Amino acid sequence: MGKISRVNQSVASDFLLLGLSEQPGEQPLLFGIFLGMYLVTMVGNLLIIFVISSDAHLHTPMYFFLANLSLTDACFTSASVPKMLANIYTQSQTISYSGCLTQLYFLLMFGGLDNCLLAVMAYDRYVAICQPLHYSTAMSPQLCALMLCTCWVLTNCPALMHTLLLTRVAFCAHTAIHHFYCDPSALLKLACSDTHINELMIITMGLVFLAVPLMLIVFSYVCISWAVLGIPSSGGRWKAFSTCGSHLTVVLLFYGSLMGVYLLPPSTHSTERESRAAVLYMIVIPMLNPFIYSLRNRDMKEAMGKLFGGGKTVFLL
Repeated sequence: MGKISRVNQSVASDFLLLGLSEQPGEQPLLFGIFLGMYLVTMVGNLLIIFVISSDAHLHTPMYFFLANLSLTDACFTSASVPKMLANIYTQSQTISYSGCLTQLYFLLMFGGLDNCLLAVMAYDRYVAICQPLHYSTAMSPQLCALMLCTCWVLTNCPALMHTLLLTRVAFCAHTAIHHFYCDPSALLKLACSDTHINELMIITMGLVFLAVPLMLIVFSYVCISWAVLGIPSSGGRWKAFSTCGSHLTVVLLFYGSLMGVYLLPPSTHSTERESRAAVLYMIVIPMLNPFIYSLRNRDMKEAMGKLFGGGKTVFLL
């Protein structure tokens, strides 16, 4: 049995990423679309980081975590899109065994980190609105750095463990993955050995990095809503809610796209539906985040205006 596993493992020296379409005529269009989206994603998120780091008025916990969210989004997208573009350009669908596992590790890590940061940002808004007198101590620079480090550790360890567990899986000769990236569930379908531990790990990671952060976000916004509704003036209520608008929009888009696929009955699942959902939360949403946080945030628009417009708010208006 060990000999068979080694033979099967050697066969899976490469995987085939079938991508979003196998029609040759559609490849140039897909390359142009996703290259444009990737460039907009990178420029937008790096611009957010640059603006926040350049303006002292934005050196607050909320923008500290926003800058890290932008960095995470840029890395999350970079873990899959460049390889997809390279495969389309070279008309090759292959990805090496080590390259596939490396891509999987970074996707799991940055995907989990995205969820954790969204939860931390919800907690930041909860403290700012529900406990404003304790904000400076509850969100001190030291505690913010500690929360960020905790997020990195909590996402890195399970991602690394899941990737290492996959190295023990023997794959068959058929190694075609019906995705544009190394999806863990699709990989396990190609296995010739027992995958119960790997499947349990996927469920565990889903609970830890999807369900738990979402519960924390929901709890934070329930408390925020309760506190805001207690504000007597409508202007005060609107001002309090406006500080959460951008974050809430991103949360709804991100979790809405995930739940729209993975919470549906298994009978409705299809490779095409899952690929579209993956494009939405791995490419489209990271591309939209800089626009959401810029268009709906006066401080960001003013900082960009100072940086690029000689003090006038002229950017993204």
